[in-house]
Amino acid sequence: MPTPDDLYEVHPEIDVPAGLHLVAGLTGFSDAGGAVGQLNDHLNEMLDTTVVAEFDADILLDYRARRPIISFDQDHLTEYRPPRLTLSLARDELGSPFLLLTGFEPDFLWGRFVAAVLDLVERFQVSDTTWVHSIPMPVPHTRPIGVTVSGNRFDLIESLSVWRPHTQVPSNVLHLLEYRLYERGDSVAGFVLLVPHYLADTEFPSAAIASIESLSAATGLIFPTDRLREEGRDFIGKIDEQLGTNHELGKLVSTLEERYDAYMADNTPRSPLTDIDGELPSADEIAAELEKFLASRRHGDDDRSST
Repeated sequence: MPTPDDLYEVHPEIDVPAGLHLVAGLTGFSDAGGAVGQLNDHLNEMLDTTVVAEFDADILLDYRARRPIISFDQDHLTEYRPPRLTLSLARDELGSPFLLLTGFEPDFLWGRFVAAVLDLVERFQVSDTTWVHSIPMPVPHTRPIGVTVSGNRFDLIESLSVWRPHTQVPSNVLHLLEYRLYERGDSVAGFVLLVPHYLADTEFPSAAIASIESLSAATGLIFPTDRLREEGRDFIGKIDEQLGTNHELGKLVSTLEERYDAYMADNTPRSPLTDIDGELPSADEIAAELEKFLASRRHGDDDRSST
């Protein structure tokens, strides 16, 4: 069986300063609103990054569950895009260096993968670890995306965490990494974005912006957001157009707004998703109506991209 050292290869020629922040986001589980996928794509595209360690996809990934993309051009194959899981040295907008762990969530060998990441944390003397993921919740898109904060950064928990439940949830591998870091007493914070569940299956730019803002709050790093904010304004504007022409849909969103506002004003430990009696609001109509809108929007984008 492979050991933690077998799971990755370090590029020793890359000079990594000691004591950097580690920022992490892995795709494959509960990426509501495409928050983590957009975050990874955006940071890798907009920032100066250099891979310092790469994990072995052939060991960690179930290819039959998440098949790689290959391009077909009429009668031949032109490009194969293998999945990647990498640790990179990146620089924010002000040139401050940090470490960035992005890519797929491993399907196999979670314990050894986490042990491998902990080895890298020690090797590069990481100062703190911050990671993000997102889950769908019955909250309105017209309010700021809230977060639940975990870990031992109690300043962040106190100032930013809007929901602190006692519950059991399906875990991802970064939960396990946080758990091990917490056990060791290393500085760690996890941000769970609470994304409107009727937008969970689309790429919601506001979710990506919220993930970036969470990382900035935890690390002080500065990331570019202008393009995402422009896309977010366009996205919200088109949804609001849909709400303006559909009275029932607008009424349902208003109900979510009332419950959200009552929770934020009340500041009690009950769920922000329920009414005073603890009942979950039904938003199936919202999902159905907005899915029609989003489907038409996607088709329009496809038409524009073909011209």
